[in-house]
Amino acid sequence: MADSKKSGTVKVTQIGSAIGRPGDQRATLIGLGLNKMHKTSELEDTPSVRGMINKVHHLVRVDEG
Repeated sequence: MADSKKSGTVKVTQIGSAIGRPGDQRATLIGLGLNKMHKTSELEDTPSVRGMINKVHHLVRVDEG
């Protein structure tokens, strides 16, 4: 499982609910692989992923890879 510890990844955990949020924020969470509270997704650290994280920064916690 050494691949999960690459420096080019970022772990994103949903800490806020999508209920009552605009549709684009809900879609961004789904795009990040998140749809339930406390679910974690490990993604490549790319500018597009960073932009998605920035859009819903108030709903997620980010742990650097």
